Amino acid sequence: MGGKGRTRRAVLFGGLGIFAVAAIAGRDEIGRAWWLLPGVSKPRQEGAVDHAGASWTAASPANWRRADRPDDYRVDRIVVHVTQGGFRTSVDAFRNPWHKASAHYIVRQDGHVEQMVRELDVAFHSGNRSMNERSVGIEHEGFVDRPRDFTDAMYAASARLAADVCHRYGIPVDRKHILGHSEVPGSDHTDPGPLWDWGRYLRMVGEALRAGAPPAAG
Repeated sequence: MGGKGRTRRAVLFGGLGIFAVAAIAGRDEIGRAWWLLPGVSKPRQEGAVDHAGASWTAASPANWRRADRPDDYRVDRIVVHVTQGGFRTSVDAFRNPWHKASAHYIVRQDGHVEQMVRELDVAFHSGNRSMNERSVGIEHEGFVDRPRDFTDAMYAASARLAADVCHRYGIPVDRKHILGHSEVPGSDHTDPGPLWDWGRYLRMVGEALRAGAPPAAG
């Protein structure tokens, strides 16, 4: 593991050690941050989701990396994807360890949201390690060249999901912080493609955020 996100752990526990930190920060501080010790992760509950109303299907552990975001990696981007396939096919692909890719969420055309990787963790969705570490990946069922696939229900559900993510991490609702897979540095993908209505989507995300993002689940 590397990057600036690990600096905090190295400073707190690499040089000083747990007992020195306890003396400096106090027992209450250590009690809240015990999981920052190397090899120890935040408590997790099987099947828990981050977005209220989402269902859970676990992606293969081969397709994501365990982390403790946003404490070790700042989350400040959302990457919008299109699956280039059906919903069930995409779920099965993320469950397949040979696929070597996943996303945090898949939004179905009828508005159903499936979470497959916890937001704590790094999903392999953008093809760029730095972007993966700092972002939440949202897939959308369909094909980039079929306008009928981008349904009203999909836009609405995805906008509520994105607003929830923006609310929890303080992500601005703009095209710098909410971007397409094709815009990730080094990407060779074309999704979400020219049929994705960015003006409509950002407007809906902003409206959902102003209306009050839904509470995070478990």
